[in-house]
Amino acid sequence: MNPSLAFLLRGLQQRLLSSASPLVPAKERAEWRREWQSELWHVRQACAPIDGDSWRAERQVTAFCVGAIQDAICLRRHAWQRTPPFYSLQGSASKCLLLLVAILAGSYALALLLPGVRVESHPSWYQVRPGTILIQDARYNNEAAATISADRYRLWKAKRQRYFDGFAFYQMSKQSVSAGSGAEAGLAIASGSSNLFAMLGLQVQLNGRTDARGSTTPSVILSQEIWKRFFKSDPAIAGSTIQVGGRLATIAGVEPDGAWRLPGRPDVWLLEPDSEIKSSGVGYVVAHLTALGRSEMWAHRVHITDYNEDDTGQDLWGISFEERTRGPWGVYQFTVMLAFLALPAITSFSLGEYSVSSHRPSWPRRLRCWGFLAAKIALLLPIVYYASLDLAFWFTTRYSPAAQYIQLLSSFSICLFGLQWTLLDQRQRCPVCLRRVSNPARVGHASWTFLAWNGTELMCLGGHTLLLVPGLPTSWFSTQRWLYLDATWDFLFAGSGVG
Repeated sequence: MNPSLAFLLRGLQQRLLSSASPLVPAKERAEWRREWQSELWHVRQACAPIDGDSWRAERQVTAFCVGAIQDAICLRRHAWQRTPPFYSLQGSASKCLLLLVAILAGSYALALLLPGVRVESHPSWYQVRPGTILIQDARYNNEAAATISADRYRLWKAKRQRYFDGFAFYQMSKQSVSAGSGAEAGLAIASGSSNLFAMLGLQVQLNGRTDARGSTTPSVILSQEIWKRFFKSDPAIAGSTIQVGGRLATIAGVEPDGAWRLPGRPDVWLLEPDSEIKSSGVGYVVAHLTALGRSEMWAHRVHITDYNEDDTGQDLWGISFEERTRGPWGVYQFTVMLAFLALPAITSFSLGEYSVSSHRPSWPRRLRCWGFLAAKIALLLPIVYYASLDLAFWFTTRYSPAAQYIQLLSSFSICLFGLQWTLLDQRQRCPVCLRRVSNPARVGHASWTFLAWNGTELMCLGGHTLLLVPGLPTSWFSTQRWLYLDATWDFLFAGSGVG
């Protein structure tokens, strides 16, 4: 063979080895090069031309060097298999917390996007004037029932009161409303005294010029729904006139959406002097307590006795508006407390027994274990709040009893079963590394329950513990037990990649 061609072939063989070496893991690369260089020398000696055909020998050596690339690829693939992949986080404490954070972020983002949730959770719409109550006849269990007559209201307002410093009244009726080219019959109209919104503390400016001139034209406060339907959310409607039940009225403003949970759910508020309020029928009385009256309240209620002219008494209830305008936060607090009380009925708080061993985790690891449980509960509670609001106000933009019941039920269910999952998840986590134990193995038979061990064994992939779960609880083995493994087990988990 031509010496120049032989030189080029040997250079190609060295280039094949050098190009394959970067594929080898760095820790093994130097040793790999030495082995292949020595093997190359032996192959050249073995393939030395006997019959003078050096071209055939060089082809065999070159084919051998091409095999170095395949060998390097195999070493790299083997290294990837030995390296713990991303899915080795399966069952880890970090992945569990990241999953809870993702659920919390999703439910919070959805709450920001849903108009109903934004309206319902706005804190300014639940600010109530302290001491404001709704007075009703104690004989009625339905808080939405109208029980006080207009004449009795006028009598209370005319008397000097020790426990009250203000009264307002309204009664419900069905009337037609027309504005411009639009008209609708059968709307819920609340005909009330002109000081009603001031009594409630709502920030609505009434038209003072009407009273100053002695005009009989009443003022109107529109609900959000009527404002959007009749006036297309026009912000410049104050001062316009509409007809309510055939009477001309001046629009003074729009009520805050979902703010006050007042009985009757009026579409339009027709506010006028007390002398214009009809004496027939019954309605609702809103009153404001003095400091002495507030001292008599108990659990957002106050008992009132009203004496008639013949000295006969009538029992009344004063129901605080703070109770009626709690909002979703009050419902959430109630359901969370109820879920914690109901949790012992569906699961045990025990996390299992621990074997007496010198390999038990140190105090820092035990505190880490309890900290992980507290972190799960801390992430679960806001998830309960936002997820229940998302479910309750998914299809509505204002308060409704149905939405409140959905929040009540969903908040309690998510909290209760979420706490149950938290405890069950904690029971299956190794006290040393906080990974979930796996590889369940059935040991024994049911007939051995009173003679020998019968149940399920689960193993920590880090080689720290065995979890023994009895198939049938007995007096000598009533709950699961953690068995700590010593150093003699380490060889089984040398390649697990778990610390």
